[in-house]
Amino acid sequence: MLTQPQRKSEPTWLTVARLLRWDKPTGRLILMIPALWAVFLAARGTPPWPLVGVIVLGSLATSAAGCVVNDLWDRDIDPRVQRTRSRPLASRALSIKTGLVVAVVSFACAWVLASYLNALSFWLCVAAVPVIILYPLAKRVFPVPQLVLSIAWGFGVLISWTAVTEALELPTWWLWGATVLWTLGFDTVYAMADRDDDKRIGVNSSALFFGSYAAEAVGLFFAGTTLSLVAVGITMGLGVGFWLSLAIAVVGWAWHYYQLRPAKPHHSVYTQVFRQNVWLGFVLLIGMVLGVLI
Repeated sequence: MLTQPQRKSEPTWLTVARLLRWDKPTGRLILMIPALWAVFLAARGTPPWPLVGVIVLGSLATSAAGCVVNDLWDRDIDPRVQRTRSRPLASRALSIKTGLVVAVVSFACAWVLASYLNALSFWLCVAAVPVIILYPLAKRVFPVPQLVLSIAWGFGVLISWTAVTEALELPTWWLWGATVLWTLGFDTVYAMADRDDDKRIGVNSSALFFGSYAAEAVGLFFAGTTLSLVAVGITMGLGVGFWLSLAIAVVGWAWHYYQLRPAKPHHSVYTQVFRQNVWLGFVLLIGMVLGVLI
């Protein structure tokens, strides 16, 4: 029987913060980035700052809700995985009832923020909820559950873009495709760190699905991201700032592929690649803003 790691006594609010992953901002930022890509590109410059605030807070509330829902579904699986066994619900530091309350509050905050948006964006928010709730179940029945997460991530693009334009345009779909492929890439890398545990437990992941070709799959996903972003740049007539930022991102993704190619790269590589994609996402955001304005 697995024993849970012991933590020093901590305030309940801090345990709830860990449940919401506020102690790990990387995952929150990497969800926010595609939504910010969309709102700045759709505005062709500077969007209304109150809307940017709604997008930022909405992505935080949504990702928080998604984390809690994930931990509720996986409360009996997480204790069997080294990386997740200390999560509050897995370690029984918080009760299921508390988890449900926190999830409801997070979704309620997201609903309040969504009510600020136009009708199309609001209903896209509603459409995203089932995907967020059911994503944790995908690993039990679907061979590539990271695709479901990627689709959930893609809603951030659709919601943010329509919040500005009230319409879905051709560049919207190219940006959506870039987001889905980018997410498949970095989340497959994230899953590579858990391959042994996932295989032992009997749950699915893209890292297990692609097996010894996981690095090649990640490389193809990043290549697809690049082509989709090239299409965004061409269809929107973006300037040199965007192309420079894309060149930086391509160099970064090529380096990530090189690092992942060994049969057993050092375990720290997976975390580094995930975190570095946050920075590449912000580089692209700056490039998109400059590409529109200059």
